[in-house]
Formats: sequence, C-alpha cells, structure tokens
Amino acid sequence: MLTFQKEAAEKLEGAVKALFPEANLTAQELFGMLEVPPDSKMGDLALPCFKLSRSLRTSPVRIAEQLAPAVSGGEIARTEAVSGYLNLFADPEALSARVLSEIASRGERYGSPECGEGRTIVLDYSSPNVAKPFHIGHLGTTVIGHSLRLLHEFAGYKCIGINHLGDWGTQFGKLIVAYRSWGSREAVERDEIDELVRLYVKFHEEAEKDPSLNDVARAEFTKLEAHDEENLALWRWFIEISLREYKKTYRQLGIEFDSYNGESFYTDKMPRQIELLREKGLLSIDDGASVVRLDEWNMPVCLILKRDGSTLYPTRDIAAAAYRYENYDFDKCIYVTSAGQSLHFAQWFKVVELMQYPWFDRLVHVPYGTVSINGAKLATRTGNVVLLKDLFAQAIEKASQISAEKNPNAEGREEIAEAVGVGAIVFHYLANNRMRDINFVLEDALSFDGNTGPYAQYTYARTCSILEKAGGRGSFTGGAVSDAELALVKTLASFPERVLAALREYEPSNVTRYILDLCAAFNRFYHDCQIVSCEDEKLRENRIAMTAASSTVLRTALSLICMKTPEKI
Repeated sequence: MLTFQKEAAEKLEGAVKALFPEANLTAQELFGMLEVPPDSKMGDLALPCFKLSRSLRTSPVRIAEQLAPAVSGGEIARTEAVSGYLNLFADPEALSARVLSEIASRGERYGSPECGEGRTIVLDYSSPNVAKPFHIGHLGTTVIGHSLRLLHEFAGYKCIGINHLGDWGTQFGKLIVAYRSWGSREAVERDEIDELVRLYVKFHEEAEKDPSLNDVARAEFTKLEAHDEENLALWRWFIEISLREYKKTYRQLGIEFDSYNGESFYTDKMPRQIELLREKGLLSIDDGASVVRLDEWNMPVCLILKRDGSTLYPTRDIAAAAYRYENYDFDKCIYVTSAGQSLHFAQWFKVVELMQYPWFDRLVHVPYGTVSINGAKLATRTGNVVLLKDLFAQAIEKASQISAEKNPNAEGREEIAEAVGVGAIVFHYLANNRMRDINFVLEDALSFDGNTGPYAQYTYARTCSILEKAGGRGSFTGGAVSDAELALVKTLASFPERVLAALREYEPSNVTRYILDLCAAFNRFYHDCQIVSCEDEKLRENRIAMTAASSTVLRTALSLICMKTPEKI
C-alpha cells in the first residue's frame, strides 16, 4: 500500500497548505504520520490529528473534520473524521486497476525498492568449521544470510557472498592427532566427513581420560602454523572433503558463494593490522597478552595476541574486514552469526573505529537466536547434533510419499520432492523472528500441515494450474470488486512495504509471514470466486488477472527466502 500512502500524503499536503497556510508540513512528514488502523472498518489508512494539533493550534477533532472533505479523489474513495482521526478508504476499483497493472508490467521486479543501484554489499554467512558436519545449528546463518543476500540483490545491490570457513585453529591439531591415533586413509575415503566427525568426537572422549592429548594437539597445530608439509597435506585433505560435503547441501538450498576464503587466508594479512594498532598506541599488555582496552565503552578488553604471540578471532576479523574493503569497496559488510557472538562483534567493531578506519560504521552484525534439539544444546564434540543432510533426507522422503499418493504419474517427482522437502525445513526456520531461540522439534519441522512451506508451494502450484487452464493471464478492465477480491488486491499491494521492512530490519521472517498472508488471501478468493468457470467474460478476465498477479508475487516472495517454486506438486 506504499503508493496509496504516498498519494494520500500528497493530497494531505495540499489540503493542509490550503486550510492552514501557516503550517509548513511536507508530504514526506505527513507520510510518516499515517498509520494502518487495527480494523479495516476504520479505513485503510488513518492520520492521527493529535500529531498536528500543537503546530496547527487547533483541536484534533476540528483538524480531522476540516481535512476530511479536502482529500477525496483518485484512489481515495472516501474519508471519515472520527474522534480526532482522519480515516481514509481506498477505492476498490482504482486500487485494483493500479496494483494489477503494476504487477503485470514489472513482473518479478514488482516489490523491489530499487534502492541499491551502484552500491555493494558484502555478506559473511554460513561459515561452518571445516571437518565438522553441516548440522541444524548451521541452518540459521545459512538461510538467514542467503535470504538477506537475495533481498539486497532484489533491491538492486551488487552482493558479494563470502563463506568465511573455520579452517584454522587448534581443532586441526586435535583432528590430526585423532587421525594418526585411531583413523586410516581407507576409512576417511570411504565415509569422508562422517569419519572426520567420529575422529573428532573420539579425541574428546580420550582427552577426558588423558588431558595431555590437548598438549599434543596444540603442538601439532603449531607445526601446521610453521608449514609442516605432512600436517599441511592432511589439513588440505580435510578441507577438500569438507567442502565437497558442504556443497551438496548448498546445492539443495540453491546457494552459491563468491568466495570461500576462510580464516587461514588472512594469516599473512594480520601483521599489518597489529602494527597499525601499535602505531596508534591502542595495544597494551595484560598478563602477557596484547589487548585493546574498552573500559570506556563498558566492554571487556579485546584480545589481539595471546601470550605466545599467536592471533585470535578479533585479529583475523579485523584483517578480513580491511581486505574486503580494499577489494570490494563495500557500502555495507553484513555478518550473520549467533547472538552469542554479539559481544565479540561489538568489541572488534569498536577497535576498527579506534583504528580510524573511515568504513567502521559500515559493519553490521545480524544476530540470531540459539537452536536446540528437543531441548538439548547442540555439541559436535559429544555427537549431539542433527545433520542437515539427514533432516533433508527425511523431509524429502516424506514429500516423495505424499507426492506418490496424490500424483503418482507426475513428471520430475524426485525434483519436486526435494524442493518441497527442503523447503519445509527452510520455511519452518524462517517463519520465526531471527532473534527467537528455537527448540527444533523434528515432528514440527517435518509437518506439511497448516502454515508450512508445502502449503505455500502448493498454493503457488494452484495458481499455475488455474492459469494453465485459463490459457492466458487476463487483464483487469474495471468493475465492481468483491470483498475477497479486494482483500487479495490489498495484500498484493502491501508486498513492497514488507520487502522494505525485511531489508530495514534484516529480518527475512517479514517475507515468510507475508507469504502466509498472501496464501490465505488467495485461497479465500479461490474459495469465494469462480475464476476459469465464471460465465461473465469481464469478471473472468479480472479474476484471471488477480490469479496471475498472485502467482507472480508468490513466486518472487518464495524465491527471496531460498524456496523453490515447482509449478506442479
């Protein structure tokens, strides 16, 4: 309803200037004052005149009464002045004509704010630790991050997707020790990442009995840092195995990255940043470690170097941010990680500011809540994880069974089952506000009933089936609009503002909830109104046009949250 809101603001600006010449209110200011009433019986938009009372030196009731007759026309069918509110009602026919025409002409670009032209966004997301499984805990950063990329690309930004792999650190010393102690090349080549996970869990089990193994692991990682050829060869092999496995999941999600540069890539880029910190007098010594003190900002010290001179996560992140700015000249660099890392990002963002980098305020941390499985915390080292490949396989199998029952002769049933099964998991996750902690109950995630991904995909497939039977996409030529038709048009009209909200709040669930709203509005329209079988030719064309518009917007919205859109289910 953004266009309707802009028209209302422009009409209000003219009316205010005519009735209250002393006022100096712009259409933009009035646009910001307009509200959506809680009940459509109170109008499609409302202006609370209390906000104007002081500047116009008139009572809100009187302001509403004077403005009411002055702003009708165009898409504003009528107005009401009620208790200091000016309620504005959209003209059903004019609104339908404009919205359906706009969707038909803009197609899959409908809803884009087109605000990103000439601007670059870098997004750091997914970023699993190498040699560990891709489990349910990685789903948040992966699908939230990729949805944010899709949303920014939709808005016209150039987006650089970076998978900042956890490919460095003491865990590789542990894995090398475990491989040499309890593993074999044959077992790793046969079971790949599953065997690497078994070895990692085995190491922690044995280290519980013999803590000295941790010292051995640290020594092996030190050798790796010193470019020991045998350890480097194992490290590269573990990365190769891990990436091969991860890319299977990314393919199922339709995700590709522009860069897989992980932590190790920035090893030779950190000394420059450490020297800059010294030059600016920001480093101090705390118990032998080099730190930046952040007491003034009510934060603990930010560790830059350990006592032995080795680097930490903040050092690597600062080096990575500087490299990315130099190479991509980003307007914004977005990091999608769990809320548990919020302090870490606040600390090194502040350090970047103290280093006087001019792009410090372009760094954005997008946190999300924790995930547990049936109430239990995830932990790779204890084996308490649900692998995404296993979860996807269960969902795909269930989708395949349902498809075989409903449409046994459907072409491409395997591809449809994958799209629906994987989509069910993605939709289930993105239906929640990203900051909400999620207790992942497998039965709920795999449910295909109610407000789910399969329901949304099925609704889209229904629009495609109707259009196929209609043999065209129709056109709106005016006439009366029923309640169900108007509700659908209003929902279609609200898509651009829901996209803006998702971008502004870094919140893909705005789109997910919109999809459910649109599905509900379309299915009510489908239930209440004859479409292809309608005998009134003009009405039939109008309703086919509404179906076509719904199909276009549903396809776009689903694609923005990493969902595939099979035309037949």
